[in-house]
Formats: sequence, structure tokens, C-alpha cells
Amino acid sequence: MRSIAVLNQKGGVGKTTTAVNLSAALAATGLRVCLIDLDPQAHATLHLGLQPARDELSVYDVLTGDAELADVWREANENLWVAGSHIDLAAAEVELVGVVGREVILRDKLARVKDQFDYVLIDCPPSLGILTLNALAAVDEVFLPLQPHFLALHGLSKLLQTIDLVSKRLNDRLKLSGVVYCMYDSGTKLAAEVTSDVEQFLAATRQPRTPWEHARTFQTRIRRNIRLAEAPSFGQSIFHYAPDSRGAEDYEQLAREVAAG
Repeated sequence: MRSIAVLNQKGGVGKTTTAVNLSAALAATGLRVCLIDLDPQAHATLHLGLQPARDELSVYDVLTGDAELADVWREANENLWVAGSHIDLAAAEVELVGVVGREVILRDKLARVKDQFDYVLIDCPPSLGILTLNALAAVDEVFLPLQPHFLALHGLSKLLQTIDLVSKRLNDRLKLSGVVYCMYDSGTKLAAEVTSDVEQFLAATRQPRTPWEHARTFQTRIRRNIRLAEAPSFGQSIFHYAPDSRGAEDYEQLAREVAAG
């Protein structure tokens, strides 16, 4: 099983869009995929048409109670299961403060179901708190969605420091596998400049035995596409909402690139 955290502490960069549509694209190829929504905003849950409800178990109950992931996930599409979030998850940061081993709760519960899936993707919150630490302790890989604008590098060094710290103290398997450029406009000079800046930054900071030693930027660029922005309001992945759109084409290509390793 490949386990991947989709992470960027900056919001609005295509993180949830990538987590949802990459999961859907992989599932469409026949792979069994579980998407874990670890963001209290529950955008990934809503994106796939699942309504968070107080009377249903959610990832909140997995982290703060006795619920297992199998008690929480629901089948959203063929081969795609979603462990949904709820706004209550925001309280987990406070409730877990005094809990011993709070950073590895998700790791331990995910280990019990690892044989049931080919891929597990985690949509992380736009922060570097206890929820994100749980994700990083549980997975083997991190995908970093970036929007090519002048703030793309802002916070990247902090993110790498966090990944490095988690790899040393909690999860020695953790690595930054790749950068996904989202909302990409190839016709602009800015996109080319930012892409070059990120490449140079990774090259300059890449050191042996660091989690980003072999990090790469995916060749697939997720082009700016209004259909990707519309799909969540219909509770569908891009493949159900607009299967002939550029957004569907791009995420299908990204899934092939990811599956190829």
C-alpha cells in the first residue's frame, strides 16, 4: 500500500482538489483507494457529495475515541472510500494535548487496514499542528501542491523542516516525493519563473539522507480550469462532473505518472 499526505500549510493552492481528483483518478483504474479527510473544514468530504453529520462517526472519533477507520469510511465511488471529516475535528488539537502518543494515533489505526487498499491519500489541513503531524507520522510520502505565484516559496523551508523533524523523531520512512503545480498557466512568464525558483530551491537544499533527497516536480501540470472549481458544488469529482474537461485530462495524466512511480 502506498500512503501519501497531500500537504501545504498555505490555503487555496489546490490541495483538496488534488487529493480528491487524484484519488478518483487512481480508483478509476481499478485500484482500491481510501481518502482520509483530516481537515476540519471537511472540503474533501463535501467535494465527493458526503455530508458531515454529528450523528455519524468521523475522523474526529478515530483520533479522539475508540472508532476505527473501518467504522468511519463510506464508499463514494467505485473503488473509492472516504473517511470523512467534521468541524468537530478542530477541537482535536486541544483534546489531544495531554494524550500520550497523540502524534501516532492515526498511524496505529491505519496500520490495521493497510492490506485493504492499494493507495491511501490524506488531505491535510492548511496548518502544521497535531492533525498534520498525525498524517506525517502515518504515511510514507508527501505530495506538495503549489500554485505558481510569487508566494509559492513562502513557508516551503518551514515545511521541509517539519518533514525533516518528523522523519527523525516519528517516521523514518517519510519522504517528500514530489511537487504538483496547480492552477498552472503555461502562457505566463510568472509560471515559468516560479517553477524555476522551486527547482533551484530544492536543488540548493537537497542533501543526502534528507526526506527530500529524491524529490521531483511532476511533469503533469494541473492547468487552470473553471470546471475544477465548479465540481465541488455538485459533490462530484472532475471525472463525474466534467469528464471531457482539461481538469479531468490533467488529473488522469497525473495519476498515470504517480502510478508509474
